Amino acid sequence: MTRRAAFFDVDGTLLTVTSLFRFLAYDCAVRGQPESYVDAMTALDRRKAAGASRVEANRAFYGVFAGRSVADLATGGRRWFDLERALGGLFDPRVLTMLRAHAAGGDLVVLLSGSFAPCLDPIARLTGADVVVCTEPEIGEGRYTGRVADPMVGPRKAVAAAAVAAEHGIDLADCFSYGDDASDRAVLELTGCPVVVGDDPDLAERAARLGWRRIPAFEPADRPPLPLPQPVKAGTP
Repeated sequence: MTRRAAFFDVDGTLLTVTSLFRFLAYDCAVRGQPESYVDAMTALDRRKAAGASRVEANRAFYGVFAGRSVADLATGGRRWFDLERALGGLFDPRVLTMLRAHAAGGDLVVLLSGSFAPCLDPIARLTGADVVVCTEPEIGEGRYTGRVADPMVGPRKAVAAAAVAAEHGIDLADCFSYGDDASDRAVLELTGCPVVVGDDPDLAERAARLGWRRIPAFEPADRPPLPLPQPVKAGTP
């Protein structure tokens, strides 16, 4: 029987990159539309500057995938992940080691992320994570609609973590959680063994005051740009 769980934020905690942004850059390049990535990031910056919350920004961002095939993006996610891994430095090695130690010890390993399945499924397969709880964009007739009901961001992660623990009969006081951003605070506060990754000032202050474990920011060597494949032109055999 599983005795405890370990909840891992992904972007900036387990990974050294933001998976959703890197995948979008890859996807736009493969389709021969690199300007679409620039447009999407510019729109995101504008929303944040206008005061959009993290939840609102995450929800709106998924509009870039409206009309896209779920199967095609799943395939693209696997190819993107293979390219990222080939570059090296994708994972924070210290956090990855901890994840594998939890798995080896029989703990339930849970990934909690505002990203979505095309990015996270390859990560879960590689790490052996037991559960992936992520943003789930609406799907209609095998395609993403661009709409999102409940982004897996901020306090929503804590609600999801509590539900996973209840489903498996696990006491949250015995559980671990790993996060790097102030938006992870709710899930960190939920578990008995919170671990702060990186230098977020809010989390660093709480770690010092409450005696939480803290891992300094990981600074990987400069990663080269993704070796993006060239888009296939119409009529090319």
